[in-house]
Amino acid sequence: MITIETFVHILDLGGTFVFAISGAVAAVNRRLDIFGILVLSFVAGNFGGIGRDVLIGAVPPAALTDGFYLLVSMLAGLITFFLYAGVDRLRSPVLLFDAAGLAFFAVAGAQKAIAFGLSPVMSALLGMLTGIGGGMTRDVLLADIPQVLHSDLYAVAALVGASIVVIGDMLGLAYGISALTGGALCFGLRFMAIRHGWRLPIAHLSAHGRAGSDPSSHDKPY
Repeated sequence: MITIETFVHILDLGGTFVFAISGAVAAVNRRLDIFGILVLSFVAGNFGGIGRDVLIGAVPPAALTDGFYLLVSMLAGLITFFLYAGVDRLRSPVLLFDAAGLAFFAVAGAQKAIAFGLSPVMSALLGMLTGIGGGMTRDVLLADIPQVLHSDLYAVAALVGASIVVIGDMLGLAYGISALTGGALCFGLRFMAIRHGWRLPIAHLSAHGRAGSDPSSHDKPY
């Protein structure tokens, strides 16, 4: 049976890879050169984990001391650069890879927070922050409003996934079971929100004849 440290490491690398692909696809769609693509790959793939590690005192962050994080990020960027046509066949590829990365990181973030002795509430919140950190930084670098501020159940899905991990730990369940369940729920909720347009309530602007207008009513695949 693998240790909790190894399990979190595997989740981290999985999240790094899929988030790095989302960053690379966004960079290609914005017509950045290969250096810009690799930078966006690393940022999207690692800044959520770096932020988590800094907040819990796990410094220097794993992404800056373990060469596998850089290797996985660069590999994702190069795959996207050379095989973009294949990646782009997926419907809204950035959003799909983003949803997968969100699930990986939300689960890994919550599990690592638990391992560092944080309370259940703080562990769930840190799992959510881990999930949304890379995507937020990617969007800021691309001069976009971060998806977490307007996207269909983005942070909510991450919080649900992280909370399942925390609840599973409180109930004494095996971390593999709670992580798989939390990750599946996070991805499923985010995917269904993308597919069906589920979202939290928004303010309706009625002052100037713009009732119900919402300039960001749908997620963009960049």
